[in-house]
Amino acid sequence: MSHPIHDSRYSWLRLLITLGIAMVANVGMWAVIVVMPAVEAQFGASRAEASLPYVLSMIGFALGNMWLGQMVDRLGVTKALIGAAVLSAVSYLLATMAPNIMLLSAAHLLLGLGTSIGFGPLIADISHWFMRRRGIAVALVASGNYLSGAIWPTLLSGILARDGWQQVYLTLAVITLVVVIPMSLLLRRQVPVEAHSTAAANAQLNARSVGISPRALQYILGLAGIGCCVAMSMPQVHIVSYCVGLGYGPAVGAEMLSLMLLGGVVSRVISGLVADKLGGVMTLLIGSVLQCIALFLFLPYNGMASLYVVSLLFGLAQGGIVPSYALVVREYMPPQEAGARVGFVMMMTIMGMALGGWMSGWIYDVTGNYQLAFINGILWNGLNIAILLVLLHRSRPRRQEVLA
Repeated sequence: MSHPIHDSRYSWLRLLITLGIAMVANVGMWAVIVVMPAVEAQFGASRAEASLPYVLSMIGFALGNMWLGQMVDRLGVTKALIGAAVLSAVSYLLATMAPNIMLLSAAHLLLGLGTSIGFGPLIADISHWFMRRRGIAVALVASGNYLSGAIWPTLLSGILARDGWQQVYLTLAVITLVVVIPMSLLLRRQVPVEAHSTAAANAQLNARSVGISPRALQYILGLAGIGCCVAMSMPQVHIVSYCVGLGYGPAVGAEMLSLMLLGGVVSRVISGLVADKLGGVMTLLIGSVLQCIALFLFLPYNGMASLYVVSLLFGLAQGGIVPSYALVVREYMPPQEAGARVGFVMMMTIMGMALGGWMSGWIYDVTGNYQLAFINGILWNGLNIAILLVLLHRSRPRRQEVLA
């Protein structure tokens, strides 16, 4: 049972517009990585100090997924997008005027908040417009984040080399305003009340099958998200350093990271198609098990050629995990709370990435190698798998022809 608006021609048009917005809105997450060496040189900062803008931007990105998700629930996605675009543009401008690394980092906290509109909040919004094809719709919007990371650094490199990082940020401020705001006006149409009622009825049926309240399930999914993303962060955050330690150099590590992102895009699309057949929990479990297997492969294989292969396999394994959390939220929780609930779980996954990135570095400092860091990731991945197995066991087995 579904509403005529679900999976309609308008739904697919809205998906294309949303993906376009995501590819621009998410650039703030990657811009700081591109300009970090230039920032380090300008301020005479240490490597740790030069990393502070990235750390603050990720904290802002995590918090913004929850806060802006709540704003989407209350005000609609168009107003939230306009507000976030203005905040991002102002943050870019403030960053160019920062006299020291601390104020630059503060500007990036705000930039992370604004940039977050391109991830969880947009995923939550597009989920309202699909039912049979919700999995692929969510996966495509989530891919906007990886596509942004793959496209923008190359486009910005010329401006960075010729005019400096401040000009890069001023350019991004203008692009964000002139692209995101007009495109957001195309998303003013609201989901019909009847469509929300249909989705709510299905969500209530699914929730009864597991016997867990929406609030408790949200926290359980948040814990699972931390577990999977602590594991995910080990290769993604440290692959360049890992390659430097093995003597392969940073360029090789950067290529392996690119392979992970490319594999992640493919994985998200495939996982979306799988989710439309098997549901969010099963898709999430499959991705988590595959990620755990890929992490194991890093332990015996550290030759250059084998690491290229394992990096690609890791990207293919993990890319669909985070979007699947949004699908589980939509399958088991009320649609009127989708922005806040999806935002919270997305926030916890990002916090897991931050925790795992730090934890792996600390383990390396203590042990002098990354072997125990990989094992640590595998153990956290096991926690995630255990939680999903419990949820799957409690769920009433039935064919998922209609996902709430």
